[in-house]
Amino acid sequence: MPDASQDHNLPLDRIDQAIIEVLRHNGRITYQKLSELVHLTPRPCLERVRKLERLGVILGYGAIVDLQQVSPGLSLLVLVALSNQSGRSAQKAFESSMRACPQVLECRLISGTFDYSLRMRCRDMEHYRVLTETWLDNPELHIDKLVAHPELATVKNPAPMPG
Repeated sequence: MPDASQDHNLPLDRIDQAIIEVLRHNGRITYQKLSELVHLTPRPCLERVRKLERLGVILGYGAIVDLQQVSPGLSLLVLVALSNQSGRSAQKAFESSMRACPQVLECRLISGTFDYSLRMRCRDMEHYRVLTETWLDNPELHIDKLVAHPELATVKNPAPMPG
């Protein structure tokens, strides 16, 4: 895994920016088509994409999946506050636990009243309740408060924009 902490101000020129923008919206584009869109020949275009991958600017490629069709259930946004006495070790334990939990799709450290926001997928509210009770009962996690917001509908998907 690249160490992005080495250089927070990577020198990206306008061609790198153009490549990133095209790939954000269409990760399956051919190098031939990509090179035409960014006005390069295919070989240098491929080399730039590989450089962006090595530097950790491009982290990967994936499909946007309708989870409701694949795995019917409940999607939730969950806000988590750790106790005021919790230190960095509690944060590490919490983050490790979230990485290991298949029901947690995303975990983000945030600022404000809450410390983390989670995107979760559970079979139903009972599944969510049982799972989060095990978290609350775990003294290593130092969870002070959980607030769940079930998702009612998707208004905007992270789907690629039409080219």
